[in-house]
Amino acid sequence: MTPADVRLEMVEEAVASDPRFEVSTLELDRPGPSYTVDTVRAVRAELPGAELFLIIGVDQFRHLDSWRAPDQIAQLVRLAVMDRDGESAQALADDVPGGEAALFVPVRRIDISSTAVRAAVREGRGAAMWVPSGVAAIIEREGLYSAP
Repeated sequence: MTPADVRLEMVEEAVASDPRFEVSTLELDRPGPSYTVDTVRAVRAELPGAELFLIIGVDQFRHLDSWRAPDQIAQLVRLAVMDRDGESAQALADDVPGGEAALFVPVRRIDISSTAVRAAVREGRGAAMWVPSGVAAIIEREGLYSAP
């Protein structure tokens, strides 16, 4: 498992060139288990007037009812559900809490996954073609995902 401080550094590096993103350490700063509903409550408290979106894939949307307090999540943020692996989330809207208010976003499929990145590194191909150069440099520097 990659240490939290290294994961944070990779996220900061990944979004550094895009001013639309801001990295939060809410979940790292909170002791104990971290649940999405807790994070959403904290962000809502910090930004009471903001329009907040929780971006999830259709695979997670399908199981939203098993999350902690899904009804509260749907009340505090608008769900933005991304199609994934050729599956559209729109068909699930009536079966999931908050589904009727969700925003369904068709996206162009990009064949990349964290599993593929880790496999490329383990096989000695590196991560540079999959992730921003700064993130690839951190992966290399830390020896992440390499074969033991």
